[in-house]
Amino acid sequence: MTKVGEHITLDIIGTEKVYDSSFFENLVNKIANKANVTILKISKYKFKPQGFTLVALLAESHMSFHTFPEYNIISFDFFTCGKVSPAVALDIIKKEIQHKRIVKKEFNRDTISLYHDIYSSAGLKKSYVVNNVLEDFTSKVGQHIEILDLEQFGKSLFIDNEIQVATSDEHLYSSTFVNSGLKLNKDKEKAAIIGGGDGGVARECISKGFNFIDWYELDPEVVEVCNKHLGKIGNKATEKNSVKCIWGDAFESIKKVEDDKYDKIFVDLNDDQFCIDLAAKNMDSLVRILKPNGVITTQVGSYDKKPKQVEKWLDVFNKNFGNTTLDRVYIPSFDCSWNFSSSINH
Repeated sequence: MTKVGEHITLDIIGTEKVYDSSFFENLVNKIANKANVTILKISKYKFKPQGFTLVALLAESHMSFHTFPEYNIISFDFFTCGKVSPAVALDIIKKEIQHKRIVKKEFNRDTISLYHDIYSSAGLKKSYVVNNVLEDFTSKVGQHIEILDLEQFGKSLFIDNEIQVATSDEHLYSSTFVNSGLKLNKDKEKAAIIGGGDGGVARECISKGFNFIDWYELDPEVVEVCNKHLGKIGNKATEKNSVKCIWGDAFESIKKVEDDKYDKIFVDLNDDQFCIDLAAKNMDSLVRILKPNGVITTQVGSYDKKPKQVEKWLDVFNKNFGNTTLDRVYIPSFDCSWNFSSSINH
C-alpha cells in the first residue's frame, strides 16, 4: 500500500449567517498555519445572485470552500500530502462559523480501494478492503471475473461482482460441502462435480479418496485464473489422474452419461434464480445418473442474505427426493452462514 496523503470534507449545515470573501481568506490562512502547509495562490469567485467559491492552491495540494446560501450549507474540502492531518481544520471551523451540525468524512488517499458487498442491507453498506487487483476481465462465456487481493481475506475470486471464494477460509466451504454428502453414506467410487470452478470441491473429493471424479465446468477461464492465483485451493486437481474435466454446459454433457453412474453429485452453481430454474429443469437427468441410494449435495446459499433463494432450492430437492438434510457453516469472507443441502436417491 502506498499512501499519498489525507483528505477531509466537511459539510457545515445550518449556516444562516452570510460571510464575505475576506472572512474565508482569513480562515484559509488560519487553517494553513495550523496544518503547516504553504499557500501558493488563492482564487475566489462570487456568484450571482448568491454563493461564493474559494480555492487555495497549496504546495501540498489544495483547500476549498463553497457556499450554498439557498440551503444554509457551506462545504469545505482539504487534501494534503503534508505531515499534519487536515482534520485540524475541524476545530477552527467549529469556532469560526456559526452552524447547527457538521458532517465530516475522512479518508486516506492511497492505493487501497473499497469493493462494495452487493448484499449490503438497506442503510448499512459493507465493503471489502482491496490491496490489489490481480485480474479483471470478461470471459468468453460472458462472466465478469476478478481476482482481488483483499486485506483481511487474501486472494479472492469474484464473479459478476459477487465473492465466490477467499483463500483465508475456502476450506470451510469446500470441506463442509463434501462432508455433507458423505454424512449420508460413505460410498465414494465415482463423483460428479457440476460447477465449482475454483477447484476446492474437487480437491476435497480427491482428499477423501474418491476413485473417479468427473468435473463439469462451464467456464475453463475460471479454472485457469484460479490455478494461476489461487493454486492452493484446487491443488492442481485438473492434473490428477482421478479427475476428468468436461468443459461446457454440464446439463448438456450429462445427457450422454449412462444411468446410475455416480455415488455422489456435488452441484456448486450460483444461488440465483436462473441456476435454481436450470437445476429444476434438469433434475430428471441428475436423478438418472445418480446411483440408487446415491447422494446429491448442493450449495443453496445463505438464509442471512437471500432466504427466499434457499427455500426455493430446498423446494426443488424436496419435490424430487422427498428428503433433505441441511448443513451450515459460517464463512467469514461471506459475512454470513452458508447452507448445503443433501438428499438420498431412494
